[in-house]
Parts: sequence; structure tokens; C-alpha cells
Amino acid sequence: INAEYGQHYYITNNLSLCRMVSHKPGPLKQTKKAHKHGKHRSKGSLSIKGKAGSVVGRGKGGVTALNKKNRKNRDAQLKRAKQSNSAAEKRGLGGPGHAPICVVLLPAYTGVDIAQCAQMIRAQGEAQDVGNNSFYLVSNKLKKRFQIVCPSDGLLDQLDAAKCADLLVIVWDASFQVDPLLRTCLFSQGLPPVQHMVMQLEHKISEKDFSAQKKRFLDTLIVNNFNTSNTKVHYMRQSSGINAEYGISSSVDLQETGEDKGTLVVRGYLRGQGLDPEQLVHLPGHGHFRIQKIVTSHDPFSDASVAGEVFEPTTPTSIEMECEVDEMDAEQTWPTEEDFAEAEMAKKQAKRVPKGTSAYQAVWMLSDDEEEEEDSGMEQSGDEDEGESEEESEEELVEAEEEESDGYRDDNYDVNFDAEVEAEDLRKFREACEDEQFPDEMDTPTDIAARVRFQKYRGLKSFRTSGWDPMENLPRDYARISQIRNFRNVRKSLIKQAVAEKKVAAGTHVDIYISDVPLSIKNSNSSSLTLYALLPHEQRLSVQHLAQSRHPLSDQVIKGKEELLAQVGFRRYIVKPVFSQHTKSNKHKMERFMPAGGGNFVASFYAPISLTDSPGMLFKLEQDGSVTLLSTGSILSCDPDRIVCKRVMLSGHPFKIHKRSAVVRYLFHNREDIAYFRPVQVRTKYGRRGHIKEALGTHGHCKVTFDKPIQQSDTVMLPLYKRVFPKWHFQYF
Repeated sequence: INAEYGQHYYITNNLSLCRMVSHKPGPLKQTKKAHKHGKHRSKGSLSIKGKAGSVVGRGKGGVTALNKKNRKNRDAQLKRAKQSNSAAEKRGLGGPGHAPICVVLLPAYTGVDIAQCAQMIRAQGEAQDVGNNSFYLVSNKLKKRFQIVCPSDGLLDQLDAAKCADLLVIVWDASFQVDPLLRTCLFSQGLPPVQHMVMQLEHKISEKDFSAQKKRFLDTLIVNNFNTSNTKVHYMRQSSGINAEYGISSSVDLQETGEDKGTLVVRGYLRGQGLDPEQLVHLPGHGHFRIQKIVTSHDPFSDASVAGEVFEPTTPTSIEMECEVDEMDAEQTWPTEEDFAEAEMAKKQAKRVPKGTSAYQAVWMLSDDEEEEEDSGMEQSGDEDEGESEEESEEELVEAEEEESDGYRDDNYDVNFDAEVEAEDLRKFREACEDEQFPDEMDTPTDIAARVRFQKYRGLKSFRTSGWDPMENLPRDYARISQIRNFRNVRKSLIKQAVAEKKVAAGTHVDIYISDVPLSIKNSNSSSLTLYALLPHEQRLSVQHLAQSRHPLSDQVIKGKEELLAQVGFRRYIVKPVFSQHTKSNKHKMERFMPAGGGNFVASFYAPISLTDSPGMLFKLEQDGSVTLLSTGSILSCDPDRIVCKRVMLSGHPFKIHKRSAVVRYLFHNREDIAYFRPVQVRTKYGRRGHIKEALGTHGHCKVTFDKPIQQSDTVMLPLYKRVFPKWHFQYF
């Protein structure tokens, strides 16, 4: 035994070393701490027990977890199955049991004639006219069916046709010019697979010239970011089971059932994921309606189609957009004895009067409630941001501009000149420049008390962290709209439910009977009509917010609550939006004008609920009927609780400065206003913060103490905030 090293050696008879035994640990041995890997299982346990959430298999020993090799084999099998299903679905497009492939021909700019291109395509198979701008084409060589659509020259008609296209063909000429407005709108609303065709190359050219034109054409595609690989998918294809199902009609018939309404019969192929007769359908430009019944009709290109099957709704779906307003909801009940007792106690309470006021003087002084009642009749009509003096000066400015515009002008230049419109644009331009130079600044009015003029405003210690109840002081229009609580979860459940309840499969040739359609639909210029199915509650009005980015080529001055044309997904309507900043705070500052120079902002207005992340654009309606693109973006949310605050900065001038104290004038004009706004924190343009201590004199001078000394050239600002709401205005376009 070797006691020095604590080890035992066993010697055999031949004196050879057999084995060595280590020392056994005693009670004082220290053990290492286990690694704290968190609440999840370690890699060792995963490798032993199998991957978390993996599909188990059944072996000889019962249920066992799949190891890594089997999991990779399972994933590869699922991937191959998805790829084969996707390839089979693509091969079946345009064949029996599927709707014809919709091909839309769009000119690169207005000078391209797509009629020649349509004639060339018509000669490739058996053509059957559907309308003035559409025809069916059967290709025996490709064994496919196509629907060729040639929209009119209008921008909105071209955008509507591109929404339903399975393939978009952009037709070019030898000049390779492109319309920038059409290009921007197509990119904003989403592009289907794109192909390009160059026309007007009938003359013979050499290979060198042809190669040069080919290189020039490819450079044009790269500069304009047109995708030639057909990998960018239209948002309607991405959300065909999420968004609305749609169908392009081949014939439209209107059966009059009353004086101003009738039953619309639309015949065509159903696209998307299918249709349920319980769903509402949307007619672009006219609104949403109920489906009376769906009848499967004979497919003109298939002998195996089943006709005559009728699908009718079991329970009618409500088409009401607004909620019923209870007129007695805000009314008071008959007062009780306790209410009378509280009123008597309130009368006996003493009034708050300045120090040194006698009892005789206190009788003649009004209380705060009485002052509010008397001053409420002095509120001005019109815009709350402008006083009477500003409005009078603006009217004088408009009259002066009208007189100046009567001078000598060239006759050809003055043909379409409107002096009133020019004067209004000039006034808005000056206001926008002033707002950009002095944001939210406003002089305190002298003809009305500031506590009356800004009685709906409040002061906030911090715009980011101060609380604001979204349910207080709501307008009456909020009683007419709907709100979805827990929007994300409700949207997922509604989409899942809508996809599972389809009764009529996609690709079926059907006749859809739509009830109570106005007879004004006869005046529609389009020869074909596209129907879109709505998800539950998408017909209800709510407050919709669009995240927008100003178009760089747009330089018009757009003021808040001005009438604009909004295109959101497949719907288009006229609204009067309110602009605000796009921030992550719970409160968002209002913008008086649409930001220029490609700035980002949020436009809020009353519109139907949209459960999908559809693209959105804002247009300006011109007097000649054309539209001008203002901004592009997508839906941010449909939330009436989003708080948009309007800020007013009352400005004052430091009159006398002593260290950290200063006497400020022009901020108020009487002592009562100083006492009313005393709790509000003031700040300067150079970043100093302070508090109003007391009033000096009777002409609005006040003593303010700051955190640091201020400069004589600084400006004292008093920020006030008020929540604003969109203007109630909605009309389908």
C-alpha cells in the first residue's frame, strides 16, 4: 500500500501490475454546478429523447420519437409532395375544370396601339368575342384556354384590369417609352407575372441594329424595375383564400324588379378559392349586395360540366354599413332626491375668489361654470385653428389675388385659367410654407379669452408617456361605426372559417343572381364586370388607417380633410382623410398638410373594414375628370382607438431676464388666462423648460422660472393638444 499517493497496487504472483483503483470521494468533495440552459431542454436531452414537437413513429417497442435521419427524410418527402402538387396545379391552369387564363394587354404608354397586338394573338387559335374589349381564345397547340382583356386608356380602368390578371403583357413600341404614373401605380397595387412584347418592328433591320435595340430594351426594363422572371406575385394571388374571391363576367343581364332596383345576373368563371352564397359581393363603384342564388351553367369549352345545380343562402346576411344609433343613450333620467340634495349642497359651496376680495365683490364675480356657460356662446364657427382676425385677413388676401389676376394675359394661355382656383392654391401654398417654417405656432388671440378659445385643448407633460383615454369625448359619428376587438386573432379565425365553408369550387362556370342592384349600373362604361366576395364584417364602416409615402413627382399642396380618392385593395371611394405622423407611440401628432418630398405619414378616414393587408393609394380628382397620384402605401390598421392629436404652440417673448427667471409677454393678454394655464409646462425653441409662477399686472405679463438661463433671442412656447377625428364623408367611386 502506497499511502503517500493514496493509491492501491495489487501484485500478482509473477509481480506484474494488474490494475489501479482511484481514490473514492469523501463527504467533503465539491461538485460542479449544472449549466443553466433556461426553460428549454438541452441539446443532449433532445438528441436522446428526440426533437421537440416531432412526429413519433411506431416500432417494435411501441411509440418512439423520430431521430434526425428520419426527420430529414420526412421533410424531404413533404417537400417533394408539395412541389408535385404545385406543378400539377400549374399544368392544369387553363384546362378542363379550371377558369381560362386571364391575359391583360397594357400599353407601356398612351402612344402604343394594342389593337394590333390583340389581332396577332387572335390569329393563334379559335377566338370567341365576349365584349368590346375582351375575347376567349382556345389554343389547340398549348391545350389551354385564355381570356384576352384589352382595357381602355383610362388609368383606373387599367389598374382594375391588372388586379384580375393571371398574366400581364406590357406592349412596347420601338421608342421604348414608359408612362411613369402607370408604372408607379402597378408597382404599388402589386404585379402578376409579367411578359413584354415589342411592336412596330415590321421593317427589316440588320442583326447589328436588332442587337442594339434589344440591349436598349433590356436596359429600359432594368431602369424601370420591371420583373422579367415572373416571380413577383399579385397580392390577389397571395391572398386568394384570404381576400375576396373574384370572377370576370362574360355577360351581364339586369332584370328590373322595382322603380330603381333590379336583379343582376352575372355569368362567368369563378376564380380564387371558391364562393359561398352566404357571402356578400362587391361591385366596383356601386357597393356590396346580397347573393340571391348561384346556378352552375354549361361551360362553353367543356362537355363534362354539370349545369343546373342551385346554391341558395340559408340565412340572409346583413348589408348595413352603419350601426343603429340610440338617441336616448346619452340622455339623463329623471333626477332623484339625492340629485336634488347634491345640487343644494353645490349651491352652498363658497366661490374661489382672489386674495383680498370683499364679500360684496365676491357676489358680483362669476364662478367657473357660469363663465363657461356665458363664454360658450362666443365660440366661432369654421376652423377652430384660425381666429376671426386671421379669417378676415385671408378673405382680403383672396380678394386681392382675384383683382391682381385680371391683368393682361396671353389669350392662348388664359383659356382654362380660373382665378378663384389660382387664389385658393396660392393661399394654401402660403399656409403650407408658414407651417413648415413655424410648425403649429399660433399667436394668442386678443379678441377672445385664451381659456375660451382653447377650452378643448389640454397640456401634456410628455407627449410620449402621458396618458390619454381613447374612450373620452368621442364624437357622435363613432356611434355609427364598428370596431373589432383583438383584430389579429379575429382576422385569423374569420379567414380560416371563410376558406373552409366554400360551396362552389373555383373554375366553375356559374350564373350569379344579385338582388337589389340599382338601375344606374346600366350607365357603366365597362363591357365586362368583376365581382369580389367579402369576408364577414367587411361591409361595416370603421376608421381605416393607411401608411402612405408621398409620390416624388407630386408637388400639390394638400390640406387635411380635403376630398381625395382612395383605392384600397379592390375598393375605391371618396374620403376626407386626416394626416398624422407614422410613429410607434400611443399618440400621433396631426399634420395640417400632406408631407411633401416623399415623406411618410398616415391617412385616417371612415371606410369599410378590410381584413387583409391590401395596398392603398391616394389620388386627387381634377376638374376635367382625370386623377393625379399623390401617395402610395398599404393598410396599417382599422382601429378607431388610434389617437391623433392636434398641437397648438402659443408663442411669447421674454421681456426681462434675470438668471433662471424671466418675464414673458404676448403669451397671454389677461390674468385669468395665466391662472387657467398655469399648470402647463412651457418650453423654449432652444430646449429650456419652465413653469409659470405668477401673473404680473393686468395685461398678460407673467413670471416664468426655467431649468437653465435663457437667451434674449429665444421664444417661449406653450404646447396644447386636442384629439381630432376624421370628417364623416364616404362615397363609392
